[in-house]
Amino acid sequence: MPETNAPEAEEYIPETSAPETEAVSSSSLGQQIADYGVQFVGNPYVWGGTSLTNGADCSGFTQSVFANFGIYLTRTAESQAYGGTSVSLDQLQPGDLLFYNSTGSIDHVAIYIGGGQIVHAANSTKGIIISSAYYATPVRACRYW
Repeated sequence: MPETNAPEAEEYIPETSAPETEAVSSSSLGQQIADYGVQFVGNPYVWGGTSLTNGADCSGFTQSVFANFGIYLTRTAESQAYGGTSVSLDQLQPGDLLFYNSTGSIDHVAIYIGGGQIVHAANSTKGIIISSAYYATPVRACRYW
């Protein structure tokens, strides 16, 4: 009889493991997005651009990074700020989008990569770079994944 109980216990363990595996894959998608974006550091900033290699502006960069994962983002930073799920700034995870406002409306977007850092298409002088998420005060964060 003990032999018949053992297989039942073994069958039960994989069932309880499945939800944990799903949770891990969900959180790792954000990390995959962040890691993918970092690959393009050093590439140029081009106003209106959406090419990760030949040049993108901030929202073109985020749009193209997310498109690689089958996630559709609108074209401008301001419109991207009002999609996805709003995230508290103290609950950021890699892959979340951070938004900035230096002109009276949302005018910049970046991808949070963890450790207080972002990857973003900064400007035509710097191109795509990694910098502190707090180089300016973020005004909003959202999650699309």
